[in-house]
Amino acid sequence: MQVSVESLGNLERRMTFSLPADRLEAVVGGRLREISRGAKIKGFRPGKIPAKVIEQRFGAQVRAEVLDGLLREGFTNAVREQSLQIAGNPQIVPATGEELAYVATFEVVPDFGDIDVAKLNVVRHTAEVSDVDIDAMIENLRLQRRSWNAVEREAAVGDAVEIETWSQVGDERLPAEGVERGATIIGSAAMFPAIESALVGLKTGEEKVAEVEFPSDWRVPQFAGRTVQVHLKATKVSEPVLPDVDAAFIKSFGVRSGDAEQFRADIRSNLERELKGALMTRLRREVGEQLIAAYTHVEMPPKLVEGEARDMARQTIETARRQGRAIGEIPADAHMGFMDAARKRVLVGLLVGEIARRNELRLESKRVTETLQLIASTYEEPQQVIELYRNDAQLMSGLQARVMEEQVIDWIAERAQHNEQPLSFNEAIRQ
Repeated sequence: MQVSVESLGNLERRMTFSLPADRLEAVVGGRLREISRGAKIKGFRPGKIPAKVIEQRFGAQVRAEVLDGLLREGFTNAVREQSLQIAGNPQIVPATGEELAYVATFEVVPDFGDIDVAKLNVVRHTAEVSDVDIDAMIENLRLQRRSWNAVEREAAVGDAVEIETWSQVGDERLPAEGVERGATIIGSAAMFPAIESALVGLKTGEEKVAEVEFPSDWRVPQFAGRTVQVHLKATKVSEPVLPDVDAAFIKSFGVRSGDAEQFRADIRSNLERELKGALMTRLRREVGEQLIAAYTHVEMPPKLVEGEARDMARQTIETARRQGRAIGEIPADAHMGFMDAARKRVLVGLLVGEIARRNELRLESKRVTETLQLIASTYEEPQQVIELYRNDAQLMSGLQARVMEEQVIDWIAERAQHNEQPLSFNEAIRQ
């Protein structure tokens, strides 16, 4: 296979390569012969379908599939022969005027020079699950299963309050007629915090007018950035009633025996899994910051950085929309505000990949299985989640990439200078 590579910049390359026509025809012919042996076409006996009919029915599809596979294989082989380290996905298009000739444009991994992780200074956080943490989780579970009793006293933090509201902003009343009905638990932030705070002290049937300042990006345009008179009426005040931690309560969480010690053991296991993930997130961030500080001078592939910035901008906008925040018109250069963060993310990603390559680190299948089981354990039907990943190549690929990154992060942290910083469970999981 003929290959030529030219530089379009410090990190951008253009490669021209061609595929062998005889190989293409041989593979296509083989595939069509396989199809002819099992194909069922009306009017022909199985195995007796003329080659011309098979070609007419399946030729175009088979040729496209084979060409795609050979194209990927050819590009991969060319990259290996040229000893290139690709950064991001290549853009491959047919070359002008030549059959089975292609032009690939791509960026390469920059030269990081000597990568000595022993020079890094990493803080490694540690934490353990204590009996106090288990007690706190049991209290949270009791809160989840609480019931409510109506009361005649003043509403307090933790009470559920059903309300009727209407608002006055300038000369406009919202809604124009009648009231809006809703409910909240005071202190839960299910409603705007200033409104929840105004409910404290109200009894059933009592009313209040609260002056509420809304942020400029509030989802209701009439309220955004303005002070609004919110008229509140409590129609029902209820206090929580927490269940006893008895056998029935314990069984409701899947502990068939209803045994309190087994219940606590299961909670400990769940909290330890959560803690393990939180500590890895902290370690990933810590190692990432050290790598950025040490190699920030290295030029990054500009297109890869821009693509990452656009992805970050898109994710931020989608999150804002899900939260009901007003977005307005999105400028074409919205991604520019994410360029610095994107560059750092690309830098860490390329460094992690380069460290894995240079040190011949390989994905540990055992660790993939353990991580998959950890993910699945957080769902009601763990086995279904495991099967979902095993049957979805994209999901499994993402999981493997995550595990490989964690392996490299651990490898770096073990060889770097580091000191341990103990945290409580709550401190550790608080990102």
